[in-house]
Amino acid sequence: MNTADAKRILETALICSAQPLQVRELRVLFDDELGADTIKSLLVELQEDWTQRGLELVSVGSGWRFQSRPELRDHLDRLHPEKPPRYTRAVLETLAIIAYRQPVTRGDMEDIRGVTINSLIIKQLEDRNWIEVIGHRETVGRPALFATTRQFLDDLGLASLDQLPLIETPAQQGALLDVLAQAADDSPPALPMDVEPEVEATADAAADVHMPEPAEVPVESPVEAPADPEADPDPESAADLPPVPSGTPS
Repeated sequence: MNTADAKRILETALICSAQPLQVRELRVLFDDELGADTIKSLLVELQEDWTQRGLELVSVGSGWRFQSRPELRDHLDRLHPEKPPRYTRAVLETLAIIAYRQPVTRGDMEDIRGVTINSLIIKQLEDRNWIEVIGHRETVGRPALFATTRQFLDDLGLASLDQLPLIETPAQQGALLDVLAQAADDSPPALPMDVEPEVEATADAAADVHMPEPAEVPVESPVEAPADPEADPDPESAADLPPVPSGTPS
C-alpha cells in the first residue's frame, strides 16, 4: 500500500469517528501490516496537510482526532446560540487543585481551599467525567484519592498533564481558572460534532483565585472528620449549580 492510500484511510477513519482513536486502533485498519512508528509518521504528515484548513488533527489524552480550529469557534457557536451553563469558582478551584496536586483526598482539597467542599461539587466533576477515584489513602478512614481523567485532557485539548500551564505567579494562578472555564470553548469536539452544553465562567471569578504554592500542600492528610455537605461558605453555592450533562462532552 502506498503512502497516499494509507493517509486517505487514516484521514477517513479519524473524520468519521466520534471519539479519538489510538495508534493501536488505527493499526487495525491495515490488519497490523503497518507498524506503530509508521502510523505516527503518517499522522504527522496528515497534520501538515491540514495546516491551512478549518480542521486540525491533534493528539489528546485518548488518542488522535480531527477538530475545528479555536479561531473559528466564535463563528461555529452562531449555529447554536443558546447560553451555556456556568461552573462556579468553587467548582473550578476544586478541579484545579485535583489537576495540579493529584492524587488528593477531599481533606487535602479542603485544607488548600480553606473551606468544606460541598459533596455536589465532587459529584458534578465526576458526572462531567473530569475526575475519578483511583484508590484510597492508607490512613484512618481510607479516604478516596481523586485524579483527573483522560476526558479532562481531551476537553482541554492536551495529550498529557505535563502540558498544563505552569503556575508560578499570582497572575498565572488567576488565569488558570479562565483556562479551565474555557475548556469546552477552546477544545472543539471531534467529528462528527455532538452539540452539548459547554463550560463558562466569568472573568471576575478567575481574577479572584489564589492557589497556594507547592510547599504549602500537605503531604499526608490528617484524620478527616466527615464534611457537612451543606457547609461550603463559598458565596457561589454549589446548590445553585446547573445540572451537568452526562456522557462524553464535546
